Amino acid sequence: MAPADPAAPGSYAVGYADLTVAASGRSFSARVWYPATKPGAGAPVAAGAHPALAFGHGFFQDISKYASTLQHWASWGVIGVAPKSQGGLLPSHTAFADDLNAALTWLTAQNTTGGSPFNGRVDTARLALSGHSMGGGAALLAATRNPAVRTVTTLAAAETNPSAITASAALAVPAQYVGGSGDTVAGVTDHQEKMYNAKPAPAQLRVITGGFHCGFEDSGGLGCDSGTLTRAAQLSLTRGVTTAWLLYYLAGDTTRYDRVWGSVAQQDPAVVYRGKP
Repeated sequence: MAPADPAAPGSYAVGYADLTVAASGRSFSARVWYPATKPGAGAPVAAGAHPALAFGHGFFQDISKYASTLQHWASWGVIGVAPKSQGGLLPSHTAFADDLNAALTWLTAQNTTGGSPFNGRVDTARLALSGHSMGGGAALLAATRNPAVRTVTTLAAAETNPSAITASAALAVPAQYVGGSGDTVAGVTDHQEKMYNAKPAPAQLRVITGGFHCGFEDSGGLGCDSGTLTRAAQLSLTRGVTTAWLLYYLAGDTTRYDRVWGSVAQQDPAVVYRGKP
C-alpha cells in the first residue's frame, strides 16, 4: 500500500499556544502549533515524543500568514515554533537566526521541565529549521550554528546579511530549497538556485511551476506579487513537498523516499526537481 498523501492532512488534531520563549539570553513572543489530543488553543499535546522545528517569517510578515502550513505539519506530528521577533522595518538577520535557535533550545528544555505541556513530548534528537523569504535565509544561517539541527526546508529563501548563500556552502545537513517560478521578490535564479548550487549534497531545489513569492503565505499584502497558480494550489503543492521531506529526514519515514528523491519527485511537472542526494 502506498503511504498517505503528504499534501493531505495528517492524523493528529492540532493545538496551539501563544507564549514567551526565553532561552540563550533571548526573550520573545511566539506561537507554537503542535499535534494534540483535540483541536484548539491550549489543547493537551498528543502522547509520544514528536520531532520539532523553528520557523522564520518573511520580512514584515506576521506569523499568522503561515498558520495553514504549520498546522499541516503539526497534523503529521511535527511541533512548530514561530518567533514573532524581528518583525519591523529594520530586522537583524543575525538576531533572527539566533532567535530561531533559541526557540529550539527553549523547546528542548521544555521536554524536561515539570509542569510544561511539552514535558516528555519533544523528540530532542529530531530538530529542524524552516522559514519563508527572510526567514528562510535566517533558517540557513541558524543551521550552520546549531549542531542539533538535522535538516532544513525553506520557502522562497532570500539572500540575507550575512549571506545565506555562504551559509549554504558550509551546511552539512540535508537542505531543501522550495521556490516559485514566477517569484518576482526573491526569484529562484538569484536566490534559491545560488543557495542550492553552493550547498554540498544532500540538497534539493524544487520549483513550483507558476508559483509566486507570496503564494507561500495564507494571504497577501503590501508589496506582494502574483503568479499563474492560485494560492490554494501553491500551498497544497508546498505542503506535499515539504511534508514528505520532513517525514523522511526528521521523522525517519523511509517510505517517503520516492516522493523526496525517487521517480515521483523527479517526474512531477508541477514542482520541478533538481537534486543531489
